[in-house]
Amino acid sequence: MTARATLPYGSWPSPISAADVARARLRLSFPTVAGDDVWWQETRPEEGGRTTVIHLRGGHRTELLQAPWDARTRVHEYGGRSYLPVRTGDGWSIVFSNYDDQRLHRLDEGDPKPYPLTPEPAVPAGLRFADYVLSPDRTELWCVCEGHIAAPAEEGAAAPADAAGIRRAIVAVPLDGSAATDAGAIRELVTGAQFYASPAPSPGGGHLAWVQWNHPRMPWDGTEVRVAAIEDGAAVAPRTVKGGLSESAVAPLWRDEESLYVISDWPGWWNIYQVGLHGESPQALYPAEEEFAGPLWQLGGMPYALLGDGRLAVLHGEGDLRLGIYDTDTLDLVDVEVPYRNWATQLSTDGTTIVGIAGGPDLPTSVVRVDTTTGRVEGLRREMAELPDVAYLSAPRTERLEGPFGRPVHAYVFPPTNPEAAGPEGELPPYVVFVHGGPTGRVSTSLDLERSYFTSRGIGVIDINYGGSAGYGRAYRERLRRQWGVVDVEDAVAAAQALVDGGIADPARLAIRGGSAGGWTTLAAVTQTDVFKAATSYFGISDLKSFVEATHDFESHYLFGLIGPLPGFERAYEERSPLNRADKTACPVLLLQGLNDPVVPPDQSERFAQALAEKKMPYAYLTFEGESHGFRKASTVIRCLEAELAFYGQTLGFEPRGVEPVALTVG
Repeated sequence: MTARATLPYGSWPSPISAADVARARLRLSFPTVAGDDVWWQETRPEEGGRTTVIHLRGGHRTELLQAPWDARTRVHEYGGRSYLPVRTGDGWSIVFSNYDDQRLHRLDEGDPKPYPLTPEPAVPAGLRFADYVLSPDRTELWCVCEGHIAAPAEEGAAAPADAAGIRRAIVAVPLDGSAATDAGAIRELVTGAQFYASPAPSPGGGHLAWVQWNHPRMPWDGTEVRVAAIEDGAAVAPRTVKGGLSESAVAPLWRDEESLYVISDWPGWWNIYQVGLHGESPQALYPAEEEFAGPLWQLGGMPYALLGDGRLAVLHGEGDLRLGIYDTDTLDLVDVEVPYRNWATQLSTDGTTIVGIAGGPDLPTSVVRVDTTTGRVEGLRREMAELPDVAYLSAPRTERLEGPFGRPVHAYVFPPTNPEAAGPEGELPPYVVFVHGGPTGRVSTSLDLERSYFTSRGIGVIDINYGGSAGYGRAYRERLRRQWGVVDVEDAVAAAQALVDGGIADPARLAIRGGSAGGWTTLAAVTQTDVFKAATSYFGISDLKSFVEATHDFESHYLFGLIGPLPGFERAYEERSPLNRADKTACPVLLLQGLNDPVVPPDQSERFAQALAEKKMPYAYLTFEGESHGFRKASTVIRCLEAELAFYGQTLGFEPRGVEPVALTVG
């Protein structure tokens, strides 16, 4: 065995390049199974982030949509499942939302080109569709529709989110294409609420269930599962069967024509209930301090599904979600023996087969098929075709740290790992605190080559699920209520301090980085404390007041819970905004921003850069044309990672290999 070279941390040679990380940004999502057929969405960074639909039949993969078709819905801007397979005679069609115009299109098997099902909207991309199901008679697509009406705004000013005139409904779209030239052919089934999700017709077609909520609540704050009778193709006499103002009820799944399953966090955790249609009390099926669902950021996913014998394929756990089978007769929940430790809330079943999206610390995220009869587990498609040598992959260590006032802070520690190199004796490595977005989100132990890009070079990572994160119950999520910019910052600092106190990290070489809401926490941390010596913000929020005025409708009232309602809490918005404390920034900052971001507008980064220039604090501000919220292009991912590595080298005192220095501006 070759002896490891002694090299300064951060300068280790690594086979994991930024281009490898970009290729690993292939995103697999929303699988569907029917017999031996499986479909899924595949988002490709090398094609500028285009999303296609893949059909697997008999072991043969077929790409159904060629460029420039892009199956991506923009409902709520975060979208979700953007296609639906439809049985047509002996073959299959798919219906999908095309990103460019947001119209629904249909592609029939054997046809060379899709054709539209919905009309050209008056406002470009102003009529959007998501969360599709077939109508009971299979002649229509029932789905969420989001309509945008243009509103005038003063020149050079951002229009408030509500001024966009956005209206949502659950609608019926004919599958024969008649609505492509006649908007009147689209029927409205359910109206009156501001947001909808998960339309679900009952097995016999007599009822329709769905989820709805209104501003200022987010779907993890308070939702209702409603049920209406279907009479002559219309939804009548709707009523709430679960949920409320302070209860998040999601994912209606019909058991039979008279009862359905619902997941509710009424006891403090998202647990499964059985609900009848005739006034019966909801019955908790498996009460546990575990989550059986996740936050509803995207539409079209399901955290559980019905098997052919009446059992339920479920996801459950604290933090990472594992796959289990729940028997409604014996009330037993048995985990399935699979090597994948974390599953996305995107299950589909048919008979004895389960398909989902899953990964693990040393397994790339994959489309996975499980046969519940034989126990056979197949990885059908991986986000990484080839893995680096496992010796370069840092194994996560799960930590439950102690934050301020004894509060627990959940985190995963990824130490520097490289079979070829070791740090000098007596030297402690630099560490970067990774802060996830959301903030109602979660980081998992699933393999992320972005973390390995740093750890294989001798830079440790601690990835935190700070207070407010999903996966640990409602009370943990609500620690961030009116405390955003306080609790998240305290928890990030506590994670860094725990590394220092444990003799794991060099206190003079601590960095923090995050995207979107994680970028906010990053900027808030370095304007409140001097713990960190470098900070990287990917499209982070710096000014709350202008963010509320300019962001999209889905999140336009999100800050009412995180900071406080407006009017009334103006002072808190001003005091917590990093932009208003930029003169207290304690370290150099790297700002990375897409110029077509509808969620966090570019001025959030630009104005903070200007404030750093006035303070004469070193910074770099890199912008990317054509990038939205969350970078999708391979070239952007490569540029950002190499700039970030170079930035840490320049600010934390090491010389990384193979990257050009980033130009830092001072004043």
